[in-house]
Amino acid sequence: MADAGRSSGRETTLPATGHPAPVRGHGYRFLRERWPALVRLGAWSVLEAGQTFVLGYALARALDAGFLAGDARTGLLWLGAAGLAVGVGAFGTGRVYGVVAALVEPARDRLVTAVVGRGVRQADSGALSGLTQQVEIARDTFAGVVLVSRSFLFTAAGALIGLFSLAPLLLAVVLPPLLAGTALFAATLRPLARRQEAFLTADEELAQELGAVVPALRDVTAAGAEERVAAALARRTDAELRSARALARWSVTRVAAPALGGELPAVLLLVTAPWLLDRGVTPGALVGALTYVTQSLLPALASLVHGLGTSGARLTVVLRRLLAPRPEGPGAAVVSGVASPSAPDTALLLTSVTFAYGPASEPVLKDLDLTLAHGTHLAVVGPSGIGKSTLTALISGLLLPQHGTVQACSAVLIPQEAYVHSGTLAENLALHRPAPVPEPELLAAADAVGLTPLLRRLGGPRAPVDPARLSAGERQLVALTRAYLCPAPLALLDEATCHLDPEAEARAERAFAARPGGTLIVVAHRISSARRADRVLVMDGARTACGTHEELLRTSELYRDLAGRWTSTAPLPR
Repeated sequence: MADAGRSSGRETTLPATGHPAPVRGHGYRFLRERWPALVRLGAWSVLEAGQTFVLGYALARALDAGFLAGDARTGLLWLGAAGLAVGVGAFGTGRVYGVVAALVEPARDRLVTAVVGRGVRQADSGALSGLTQQVEIARDTFAGVVLVSRSFLFTAAGALIGLFSLAPLLLAVVLPPLLAGTALFAATLRPLARRQEAFLTADEELAQELGAVVPALRDVTAAGAEERVAAALARRTDAELRSARALARWSVTRVAAPALGGELPAVLLLVTAPWLLDRGVTPGALVGALTYVTQSLLPALASLVHGLGTSGARLTVVLRRLLAPRPEGPGAAVVSGVASPSAPDTALLLTSVTFAYGPASEPVLKDLDLTLAHGTHLAVVGPSGIGKSTLTALISGLLLPQHGTVQACSAVLIPQEAYVHSGTLAENLALHRPAPVPEPELLAAADAVGLTPLLRRLGGPRAPVDPARLSAGERQLVALTRAYLCPAPLALLDEATCHLDPEAEARAERAFAARPGGTLIVVAHRISSARRADRVLVMDGARTACGTHEELLRTSELYRDLAGRWTSTAPLPR
């Protein structure tokens, strides 16, 4: 089924896609694509965590080899080394934030694309809550999860290596409670995630209820249904409040994890101090161990618990809700107004389609019948403002006919104003695909449509794209290649080549017409587009005529007039 979408100057994809891959698969694939950023993140994290090791070790050496040994100069040098390490670690921290941004923003773009696509294809009632709240929750929490997780891992590694370097007995005292506290925290994640999901479900249901009630407030008042509607909203609000309270109650249990894993080791070090000193642990090593625990492990574990405990649970739940498959029910057909053709060899079937912009307006289309077989190349011509774009909007499901039926296979609609977003060229071209496009397929599509010169000038598929630096024609080539890669068999080009020269336009149209099993409808911009088409649809107010170029020259006065004023390269008279 071809489902409804928004244009607003952007191409709209309406493919009959399968269910998304599992959330875990999305995450692995996303991170695998950005392995250079992960390598940079690890390198800067090592630099940042180096201060953890140096700080405790330097304090121990400053005491044992310096001040306690009567050598103040050595003690001061070790303290200076600790201060220098703090400065180097701060530099690494600053670089970490830049790398995290390079991971977070592309993830947000993908989530927005997924939510909008599901709202368009499946008329998902949760898309509003997804865009206004859940995507931003995912963006912020993803950044928090990356920061606190890698901070705990690298900080803990630096501290534990430092403890072992000072005295293995210190590690034996600190490590067991640290592991116990971390395990306790891990045990709370799953129930916390369940309560977080219950809260988001309640929020979506409340948003859906409000979305239905607010536009109908006058009808509610006129029908005297205020109390019933208020009671229904109150039930939704109370359900969200209960889920929020349950989430808050379970969150309290996480307080025990930092106490067990971070505060208890410090207490154990103090309690066992005489025993440790009797077994060769130096006073400086004991002070260094306390520094590792109180200045590194405890803050890192507390950040992990409070950050990952909230952010991690939120991220898991939100991603599952944003990326998990939603069943396509019969409601999607009601919203889109477009059904799949019953005949397997038919790509498009319009039956008595009538449409007007308002009840008092003259119909733009009236009783239009049109049938296209798979693989047909149709050009739509007519004076400006006659309804050509309205026809493509009806075919794609963006508009609903007042009368008649529209049956079409899944379609991709490319309007005149092409949309190009920031990111890499490959990300732009894969916007309508559920997974990254293999590079050979991407390069073949670029060559077919005519994008190869621009692709080479930008630096290849992985090159970043600045939309403001592209011309209108270059943006159209990007949008056309993106649509060419879309699996939807029906392509609707609504003056999508108007900024291209005649040769580039011809190449793009031939590429779409040659797609295996593909059907092409072009709102013609030049007479050459009509000549290339298998059939031409002439729109003349509520009247239409359809046939080959030669047939219409004989039978349609309007088409003869238009063709007489066209040249092979001149645009359609406005």
